[in-house]
Amino acid sequence: MINEPDFVRSLSLTRVLPPDGKTLPIEVSNTTRPGIQFAGYWDFFPYERPQLLGKVEMTYLSSLHEDVRRERLTKYFSYPLPCVIICRNYPCFDDMLVLAAAHHIPIYASPKETVQVELDLIAYLRNALAPRETRHGVLVNVFGTGLMITGESGVGKSEAALELIKRGHQLVADDVVDIRRVDEGRLVGESPELVRHFMEIRGVGIIDISTMYGVGAIMRSKTINMVVHLEMWQAGKEYDRLGMVDNYTEILGVKLPYLLLPIHPGRNLAVVLEVAARNLRLKQMGYNAANELTRRHMERAQRQMEEEEQP
Repeated sequence: MINEPDFVRSLSLTRVLPPDGKTLPIEVSNTTRPGIQFAGYWDFFPYERPQLLGKVEMTYLSSLHEDVRRERLTKYFSYPLPCVIICRNYPCFDDMLVLAAAHHIPIYASPKETVQVELDLIAYLRNALAPRETRHGVLVNVFGTGLMITGESGVGKSEAALELIKRGHQLVADDVVDIRRVDEGRLVGESPELVRHFMEIRGVGIIDISTMYGVGAIMRSKTINMVVHLEMWQAGKEYDRLGMVDNYTEILGVKLPYLLLPIHPGRNLAVVLEVAARNLRLKQMGYNAANELTRRHMERAQRQMEEEEQP
């Protein structure tokens, strides 16, 4: 379901025939231009999508005899259409208004060209209908990489993010991260509006990052590229030291690089997180320092074996 007032406001639409309620039964992020249906083809009709009527559709309907047009529109509005949007501010036919009202189908108008309305509508629906999840953590933008910092309460997530902000990076969300999957392999995180730009520092209280450090220290939303989990150092536990194996975690069905960072006094987390962000970018560009070190060791071992085999 789509919130109707937000739908109208975001797409700058005018209500020609308002809906009965405050929601629209839209469940897919795609649109339909029913020109072929008006021509009489009904074998395949994606009626569950928002219907766009542009210059082609409205001109064709105008060319039809009144009885034929009424027959086609009667068939058209017999389907449970979520809504109809008339582009370029074309006037709505009287038959269309009567039939839409009888079937409780809202009609909207837009002054924009049909292609622009379609692009705006698809972008809006992909965002509004995207699968969502809320997680405890901190999201920061470090060198263009979205790092989501997780860990137990009190482990130092906010303090690490604050140090990153002081070093010129940007806060997206603190404590609560709203995550949505905008396509098959991309997650976008943002802060709930109520706590946006605020951060809780234990012993100090709530601070406003945008007021304290300026608007350059905040971001509205950011793609999540890596999850970094902080935990207190546990004696005897084996931690990865070489990074030969890439670890991943899954959020909303999307695999993300995962890094476990042990915390102990004296460790500069901000620097480590900066290095993690840079290292991820290098891996995405095809360079892996651990693999390069392994290659050098193999080449050296190979040279030593060849030297020993010589008489």
